[in-house]
Amino acid sequence: MLKVGDKAPNFTLKNEEGHDISLNDFKGKKVVLYFYPKDNTPGCTKQACSFRDVYDEILDAGAVVIGISKDSATSHQKFKDKHQLPFYLLSDPERSVLESYGAWQEKKMFGKVAMGIVRMTFIIDENGTIIKIFPKVKPDMHGEEVLKALEKF
Repeated sequence: MLKVGDKAPNFTLKNEEGHDISLNDFKGKKVVLYFYPKDNTPGCTKQACSFRDVYDEILDAGAVVIGISKDSATSHQKFKDKHQLPFYLLSDPERSVLESYGAWQEKKMFGKVAMGIVRMTFIIDENGTIIKIFPKVKPDMHGEEVLKALEKF
């Protein structure tokens, strides 16, 4: 499991337009990297919109936002368009990044146990070091919670 002070694992994934995006593309900026289960579901929509609503302030704090799920680029594009999301959504169908960041875990839902994506957020500094981890996320106000954390760095 990753912890504060660890080097963030680099990755390259496709964004909603099918372009390769790497963590290394953002050297010199802080990155808010968040993992979420599924496009266009109630909790994930609230979470994404909470980032959208404070996105300008996040940019002013010297950071960018990147969301990652297993959904396809096409699904991401529809989700982005529908909710006017100004940040990248990356597709990880093979779960390689989800697993390397510890966001692919056993989950209990409706009395059943299955593997799935847990909501987690990492703040990564300008040099690629993890400076904050949110291991459990409440979707509604998460954008503001992250913004407050960014203001401390």
